[in-house]
Amino acid sequence: MSKNNGGSRAYRIFSIVVLIILALLFLFPLYWIITGALKPPAAINSPTPQWWPKEFTLRNFQALFSRRSAPLFQIGSLAGPTVPGAIRWLVNTVFMAVMAMLLTCLTAAMAGYALAKKRFTGRFLLFSLIVAAMALPKQVILIPLIREMSSLGLYDNIWAVIFPTVGWPFGVFLMKQFAEGIPGEMLEAARIDGAGEAMTFVNIVYPMIKPGVGALAIFTFISSWNDYFMQLIMLTSSNNLTISLGIATMQAENSTDFGLIMAGAALAAVPIIIVFLLFQKYFTKGITMGAVKG
Repeated sequence: MSKNNGGSRAYRIFSIVVLIILALLFLFPLYWIITGALKPPAAINSPTPQWWPKEFTLRNFQALFSRRSAPLFQIGSLAGPTVPGAIRWLVNTVFMAVMAMLLTCLTAAMAGYALAKKRFTGRFLLFSLIVAAMALPKQVILIPLIREMSSLGLYDNIWAVIFPTVGWPFGVFLMKQFAEGIPGEMLEAARIDGAGEAMTFVNIVYPMIKPGVGALAIFTFISSWNDYFMQLIMLTSSNNLTISLGIATMQAENSTDFGLIMAGAALAAVPIIIVFLLFQKYFTKGITMGAVKG
């Protein structure tokens, strides 16, 4: 017994050490970005890296917030107060990612539930097409997407980046796997009690697939936030840029200013961290349940 306990304790210690090392490796890029944003240009461009800034400065953030200005929002002829361009780009990016997250989670949850629990002609063919679409990169359908957004009058509009994300095949696939675990007896009892489809979905289906929705919310938010390719293709005017595109244009105008780039990257990382912390519980549950089902 003592040998078993000793081996188990050694294994736990080894696991903790490995996890700490991995955590430090994953956190180091974020640490380097934040400290780099607070370094003067000489320290950033120094051949010898400074692991901890000898001198702190807000110059990079001042440059980030002083180069351009734009209205905070613009709806038709209605414009908000004038703010630094970086704030407008950050607002655009947050709006894009949040709307893509909400619409994708809603459509994927409903589609996954229908594919899992409804019996209709062509269900298996439709699901097979969705699975096949998961292997189809956006670059392949780029020209049709541009023509479609242009015909709808949405080109160079933030919605041109949001709408192609809605109906994400991976989201539908993930929600179908979670909806498969809903007992049919509960759905049948709800119908006997007179509940309609909307009430059944809200009161029975959604609470049972909530962990999966939380995991999908994080996946969608991060995927939309980091989808630089679609943002680059669909957005052109300065006021409609996202934070990634905005920083890229400022960097191109001012040669290679690594401090400015790191300040923009640090600013862009804040919403991602907040969303992950808010949905961490559901994300962990979703991954765990998915692993058990697999």
